[in-house]
Amino acid sequence: MEKLIARLDLLLERINAIFAPEPSIEIQDDVIAWRWRGAGSGRGGAVLEAVEAPHKLALDDLMGIDRQKQLLTQNTAQFVAGLPANNALLWGARGTGKSSLVKALLNHFAADGLRVIELDAHDLTDLPHVVAPLRGRPERFILFVDDLSFDADDASYRTLKAALDGSVAVAPENVLIYATSNRRHLVPEYQTDNTDARIVDGELHHGEAVEEKISLSERFGIWLSFHPFSQALYLEVVAHWLKVLGEAEMTEEVRREALQWALQRGNRSGRVAAQFARDLAGREALKRLQGKG
Repeated sequence: MEKLIARLDLLLERINAIFAPEPSIEIQDDVIAWRWRGAGSGRGGAVLEAVEAPHKLALDDLMGIDRQKQLLTQNTAQFVAGLPANNALLWGARGTGKSSLVKALLNHFAADGLRVIELDAHDLTDLPHVVAPLRGRPERFILFVDDLSFDADDASYRTLKAALDGSVAVAPENVLIYATSNRRHLVPEYQTDNTDARIVDGELHHGEAVEEKISLSERFGIWLSFHPFSQALYLEVVAHWLKVLGEAEMTEEVRREALQWALQRGNRSGRVAAQFARDLAGREALKRLQGKG
């Protein structure tokens, strides 16, 4: 019954895609980033929405991910130069710089014609509508899917597989997909998936369930893993953001506060470090204002 319901849902989504109104797509020359809002967004139909104030992150602001930064920067440089480049999957611990790296690359290469269109995972079924007007344009477009994960029966799962490497239609040469995920293989992995695994001539052969799940992530030419920060790296990132925010002094008291902040959140990451730095910088600035008053 569950499989039947899943198939019916997939059929309904395909019917809706066929008979839905044509999406509103306009590529403005002075915009570097857009968000795709699907038909279910409450805007009366699918629309490409310009991002008025993209996040102004610089590559130098991203610390502790030098290898990942170098590899994805190289791939993106090839892409904006019109050379062969790969789709990329950035996976790993939360808050470690996956989405920040994509945003920083946009700022770094925007003057060279790089543009980003952000899609939610559940809107991946709209990919043909998103990609069609991009074909032949002079800009280079990264389709950015943040926090990507879904069940294997999702229609968007199969759409993404086809878009990456499984369709007879060739993707435009000016379009790449960069996705981030907390899951290496993008879909849930269960103990039962391994029950069909077997050894043949000394080699491990995965069962069908595992092969199906691996097949999607393997269609990304680049895999980059992101790991939790060490305590030393976390404190280094705290010091960096304090300096950026005008609070350059990293005292022993600040160090203890920063570690307590991370302990309360159960995570040491670049995101947590930046959040602590903003909190401390705000508190210190408020004290100075009140002192003047």
